[in-house]
Amino acid sequence: MPPFRSLATAVLFAALATGSACAAPPKVLHMFLSTSETGLDPAVASDIATLSLLENLFDPLLRYDYLARPVKLQGNTATGLPEISQDGLTYTFHLRPGIHFTPDPAFKGGKREVTAADYVYSIKRLYDPSLKSPWSFMFDGKLLGDAALKDRFSYATEIPGLQAPDRYTLRIRLSARDNNFLFYLATPASGVVAREVIEAYPGQAGNHPVGTGPFMLGDWKRSDRIVLVANPDSTAVFHGTPGADPADQAIAKALEGQRLPRVDRVEVKIAEEFQGRMLGFLNGEYDYLEQVPESMTDMVIDNGKLKPDLARRGMQLYRFPVLQTYYMWMNMQDPVLGGYGKERIALRRAISLSYDSAEDIALLKKGFAMKAESPLPPGVLGYDPAYRSPVPHDPALANALLDRYGYDKRDPDGFRRQPRRGGKPGETEPLTLEMSSEATVGGRLRDELWRKCLNAVGLRVVFKSDKKTEIIKASRLGKVQMFESNWIADFPDGDNFYQLLYGPNAGRANYARFDLPAYNIRYEQARQLTNGPARQKLYAEMNQLIHAYNPWVPLTHVLSADIRQPWLKNYKRHPVEFTQWRYLDVDVAERERNSREK
Repeated sequence: MPPFRSLATAVLFAALATGSACAAPPKVLHMFLSTSETGLDPAVASDIATLSLLENLFDPLLRYDYLARPVKLQGNTATGLPEISQDGLTYTFHLRPGIHFTPDPAFKGGKREVTAADYVYSIKRLYDPSLKSPWSFMFDGKLLGDAALKDRFSYATEIPGLQAPDRYTLRIRLSARDNNFLFYLATPASGVVAREVIEAYPGQAGNHPVGTGPFMLGDWKRSDRIVLVANPDSTAVFHGTPGADPADQAIAKALEGQRLPRVDRVEVKIAEEFQGRMLGFLNGEYDYLEQVPESMTDMVIDNGKLKPDLARRGMQLYRFPVLQTYYMWMNMQDPVLGGYGKERIALRRAISLSYDSAEDIALLKKGFAMKAESPLPPGVLGYDPAYRSPVPHDPALANALLDRYGYDKRDPDGFRRQPRRGGKPGETEPLTLEMSSEATVGGRLRDELWRKCLNAVGLRVVFKSDKKTEIIKASRLGKVQMFESNWIADFPDGDNFYQLLYGPNAGRANYARFDLPAYNIRYEQARQLTNGPARQKLYAEMNQLIHAYNPWVPLTHVLSADIRQPWLKNYKRHPVEFTQWRYLDVDVAERERNSREK
């Protein structure tokens, strides 16, 4: 497919090319995405690579304050946070006048201002059955009267939950309180689109992204190179809430009140190979590198610090606590280790006791992780830094537990046998655990760690390697016994993690198929509460139930090793947003000087 270039962008590139010879050189960010992008339609895309592009092209009503920690929302196209009715069901947003979509032939030469009706249309698109939007869950069943959109979908159908009483006012009514609802309105999926554009390119909206964001699409060579150029009509202005950190204060001083973005364009390459990304960064081809791959850590880090030769070049290393939890889940419906009886609980508890987090962190994570005490990573609303798991690494206790609950008999090779299902007391049969794993170098290293841990308590394990996509498909069907996975926050609230063990989510996000009434009740109660002591108490009780029944082995929370080049300014990684591109600036002279001195 030939490179894609919008009409507006072609004009802009021509202007740059014919500009004055005395003009300052353009400021260009050099970025990479680790996987190929898909279609650039906010209602459809769900992969991180595409979402990273979409959040720079399209505007939701709200976005996150770049500097605030803990995270908080602020107005984006809305003038600020909405007015919320006393019952928590009605949200009234006021849009900033003068926001325009980027040029497109669909507008027939005119400038097209964003109105509240555009947001009504954009949210309705998530219900459109022809799109099969993966983001429909954010609104489905929550907007008052939205059953009318599901019974017989039509964009002409009006519902009381989604109304535009005037040009710049949007009113959303919910059928029940949802304390996380505002987070949904800061996602790329709720970004505003123009109906004229969608209808001008039937079924091809993802090939013609026309938004209101700080950037617009320039050159696009699929799965190879994407160029975003600064939107000349962008009305975004920076306002942030820095903490006491001097680095944050410096960013706030540089950006406060400034128009965004700060660079002229962003050049993005697709770089799927770990080594290619690392070498490209070291050669100055990329401006920052987030989450140094575990297998590449020794190339750039020594004893937890950036190697001296890189530090001399002005590079800086950051440790960033990602809102991410690694865990190993076990299928509660599996005939070998599933169920809620004492024998099966003992087996899963022994597996949990066998896990050596210290070795995982030191050898596999190269020190860039912390032990997970519960499903919640630091930085998520509801996280309790004082909570400690009652299930330590204790192989001796695991062995004693297995001996007590019927796994005391051994095969000639020393591995444990299990109580025979339906047999007489004392009868046993062979026991073999099957753990699915990714067919990668990292996957094989994790296999060896688990083999060592499980063998230490007499448990035989075999590994079934496959692509992660295939493992996930099988997991949804309940055909995987156990698998190590991870979850990155969609929004920074504990609900996003505890829903992974909620019974009705079995076969979807709840791959463990854990379905315990005591847990489900507490989860439902917690969903009705805002962050505070009452919800914290419920979360602590849910943690205890997880540790009692062991559908999960909580493993680690990643501390990402991020490195930036010396010429990059205003860099601060955000816990939720995918990119910082709109805020970043480039010292062109320093980049050129560094290139000469390499």
